[in-house]
Amino acid sequence: MNMTDTEYIYGQLGISGVVRAYGRKTEEGLRERFRQFDDTAEYNQLKVLHAMQENRVSESCFNYVSGYGYNDLGRDTLEAVYASTFHTEAALVRPQITCGTHALALALSANLRPGDELLSPAGKPYDTLEEVIGIRPSRGSLAEYKVTYRQVELTKDGLFDYPAIERALNKKTRLVTIQRSKGYQTRPSYSVEQIGELIAFIKKRRPDVICMVDNCYGEFVERMEPGDVGADMTVGSLIKNPGGGLAPIGGYIAGKRELIENCACRLTAPGLGREVGASLGVMQSFYQGFFLAPAVVCGALKGAVFAAGIYEGLGFPVIPDSRESRHDIIQAVTLGSPEGVIAFCRGIQAAAPVDSYVSPEPWAMPGYDSDVIMAAGAFVQGSSVELSADGPIRPPYAVYFQGGLTWNHAKLGILKSLQSLVDAGVVSDDEIRRVL
Repeated sequence: MNMTDTEYIYGQLGISGVVRAYGRKTEEGLRERFRQFDDTAEYNQLKVLHAMQENRVSESCFNYVSGYGYNDLGRDTLEAVYASTFHTEAALVRPQITCGTHALALALSANLRPGDELLSPAGKPYDTLEEVIGIRPSRGSLAEYKVTYRQVELTKDGLFDYPAIERALNKKTRLVTIQRSKGYQTRPSYSVEQIGELIAFIKKRRPDVICMVDNCYGEFVERMEPGDVGADMTVGSLIKNPGGGLAPIGGYIAGKRELIENCACRLTAPGLGREVGASLGVMQSFYQGFFLAPAVVCGALKGAVFAAGIYEGLGFPVIPDSRESRHDIIQAVTLGSPEGVIAFCRGIQAAAPVDSYVSPEPWAMPGYDSDVIMAAGAFVQGSSVELSADGPIRPPYAVYFQGGLTWNHAKLGILKSLQSLVDAGVVSDDEIRRVL
């Protein structure tokens, strides 16, 4: 197919010639970044493959298991694969873990007791954890179980405030939660190396404190994972990076064996732990998704850096920019108005393979303290490793783009988001021509 044919199809999908030309120019300047992502994906692909071979994954692992799930070979082998890949003693990988927030709540509630204190050294956690902790009162929160909480604000540069963290550590501190990704904030996301430095700092002063990393959106972005730098627990969602777009549900917790056993007993019941919890036919999707995850993450990273290049070129603040190192798949773009956030998300929705005709609207989504707009025409509901964008309707009116099961689809999504901003009058064709 020649370029004329490709241009024609872009036109059929609603992309104007000027937007497409700007996209080509941006892409041409990112070739070296793309090569770096490909190199990391190759390394991580081989790492996953080695873990599968090492743990003797077989066709029997895909069998349907129901009921109690005793001796579920596929479930137990998959958990060994995760532990091998993330270099931890054990892992809990279950369809019964419904989402990333559930996985985090499970890890916290399983390993904190009344009188313990939870410390966040990275400022306010992601919105949905506020009710889990009890920052916003909610039924069943940690606060109801007499677990206290404190946080240390970041420096003005978005870095860890080590002197303040040292002052905050006290005899009640039992667990430190480190959020790798930015959430709905405009701070940087953290590299595995930065997280390792923080863990080493904490362990030197309090070796007994549990260090937990919220790894959502970070898996396979780098060659290392938090378990490589001393994290006691690493937590994530299977409808984000490690599910590879195929896992229909699920979450994981990987880490020290004793802590994982605590999580298993909280997920099921004391005395039952990891022995029960049938896989109910999802194992093939879990394995295949994990196998594909490095390639899917690579495509998402190309989409993220492309989005940064597109929007920074037009003068919008972006975090990170197109030249910075990447530590998760999320790209924040500050659009400065509700209309900009809404138009961006509608463009992403219009690029989706599912529900492309739907126009997303802001709404009072459970777990959030302001209206949120979400665009995700996904094969798996809410799967944010698929092409998606969302953001709270509050200043500074930033939108958070992530995902794309393939680079080509991520590219279309970004072009469609810009086209939507043009159609809404937020950006003009003349503004784009000036940077061509």
